[in-house]
Amino acid sequence: MALKKKPVTGMKDILPAEMQIRDYVLNQIKETYRSFGFSSIETPCVEHIENLTSKQGGDNEKLIFKILKRGEKLKLEEAKEEGDLTDSGLRYDLTLPLSRYYANNAASLPSPFKALQVGSVWRADRPQKGRFRQFVQCDIDILGDSTSLAEIELITATTTALGRICPGKKFSVRINDREILRAMAAYAGFPEESTEQVFITLDKMDKIGLDGVEKELEECGYSREAVEKYSGLLAQAGSDAQAVRALGTVLADFLPEGRAENLAGIMDTVSEVATADFQLVFDPTLVRGMGYYTGTIFEVSMEGFGGSVAGGGRYDKMIGRFTGMETPACGFSIGFERIVTILMDSGFTVPASSARTAYLFEKGTDPARLAEIMKEAAAERQAGGQVLVAQMNKNKKFQKEQLQKEGYTEFKEFYRDALKR
Repeated sequence: MALKKKPVTGMKDILPAEMQIRDYVLNQIKETYRSFGFSSIETPCVEHIENLTSKQGGDNEKLIFKILKRGEKLKLEEAKEEGDLTDSGLRYDLTLPLSRYYANNAASLPSPFKALQVGSVWRADRPQKGRFRQFVQCDIDILGDSTSLAEIELITATTTALGRICPGKKFSVRINDREILRAMAAYAGFPEESTEQVFITLDKMDKIGLDGVEKELEECGYSREAVEKYSGLLAQAGSDAQAVRALGTVLADFLPEGRAENLAGIMDTVSEVATADFQLVFDPTLVRGMGYYTGTIFEVSMEGFGGSVAGGGRYDKMIGRFTGMETPACGFSIGFERIVTILMDSGFTVPASSARTAYLFEKGTDPARLAEIMKEAAAERQAGGQVLVAQMNKNKKFQKEQLQKEGYTEFKEFYRDALKR
């Protein structure tokens, strides 16, 4: 039987034209984040199954690619449930591995620690445009800083990177706080044990609208009075820092002291210091699905793409699950594949950093002549150019067209007969 040449569903081969864009975007992200003082780290792609299924990853825990035990540990005849067969899995994001990494290495790291991590993650999701089962995430996190400086730096660094990568694209940062979400639910009269269910419904706002949220909450059995009080808060809330302060006054009996002012202060400072051109908007409907978020949450939407292209927030309790001692933590992740998709759909080409020249030599060129050609190419490379040396194809026109797609702008042709040159 012939081997399958197509990649596994939800994964893809990457051709040179796309790879150029990916390399460019990745370099821009890394350079920007390093300029803000973030240090690169790396964690394994395989994690302990107990960590991956610790009820912190929300629905992503249903999408784990699990790995069978190996060798003597795999006892099929004795297995009674799935847990008896697996001991690890592919990571579904970079935040959980980072938390384990920090818990294991904190004594060797500065405090606060500003981490930059780029790597593939895997989710057994339904593939669609801009969504794959294997994809790259670009994360920055600040661990050990409980102040709002962490949020301010993360938003500023991420928007700076996006502004450099997509200078012609409009984007906005939506921001909220999990404590404000809880206070709004309590103010409306929803039972505390129902808060997460209310959030699940609220998270559908962009798909079903406010009327749809009201209808679904009533169908869940909540009182009409609570639903109307809740929807009234959502409908009346503004989108700037002053609106956050006003909402904080309304929720004063349900919100930790200073919480609304903290969020408003983050918005004021980011608006003052950010260098990229974007909108910063308070969104009381923003939920973020991950179960580990404890405070500020944020998400980026960009012109030309239906979903979010970046997101993150504060997760002060996750590291404590490893160490028994809470450590403040906050992070922001760029959806690398989605940014690449946006750029490719818009016909983006990588800015030329230096001339790219293709040396094409005729078939049958003798070794001495070929050596001269390669010496000439080496001299051009030493001068800063990029040079490809390749044999001419029969269809030279098509060969050049393909090379042009890869960014080659100049061509030198070398023939066996010097007069042809």
